[in-house]
Amino acid sequence: MYLALETATPYLALAYGSRSLVREVGRQHAERLPQALRELLPEQCPGAVSHIVIGVGPGSYTGVRVGASYALGLGRAWGLQVLGVSTLESLIDSAQNGVQAVSLDARKGALYGAIYEIVGGAVQREVVPPAKFTAEDFAVRAAGLYWRKDAVPDPVALALAGERHGQEAWQLQYL
Repeated sequence: MYLALETATPYLALAYGSRSLVREVGRQHAERLPQALRELLPEQCPGAVSHIVIGVGPGSYTGVRVGASYALGLGRAWGLQVLGVSTLESLIDSAQNGVQAVSLDARKGALYGAIYEIVGGAVQREVVPPAKFTAEDFAVRAAGLYWRKDAVPDPVALALAGERHGQEAWQLQYL
């Protein structure tokens, strides 16, 4: 089973298999992450975890670094691969099939956004890859689409994205 961690937004979002935990923590990811993992993971871990998926941003510098450091530390200690996925993929509404726009505020009239085709609750393909846009430019691209702005991340969607991306190279992205 996978373990997914998302810390790039004001939310701490974790998933293990079909179990998930999402809490608004502001900037207290480092303080809240250890306890949240203890609540989420059964005692037989780490043996049951097959891989770790981390949301690599875009997001707050500290939040992204906390999550990545924690995931890489667990991966090293448990001998597991860590898969990095755009935080934007965790913002989809898995109950809505079709084309969706997702975005995070990047301040100063800009946003990070992407447009995905969702099939069966997971991203099937990128229609518009994750990038930084002016708010006006992305609004034109997202016109008429279901658009989730600054949504609460779904760690199960993040984990599914990790399975889709596999061993692709990844790097952290900051706001």
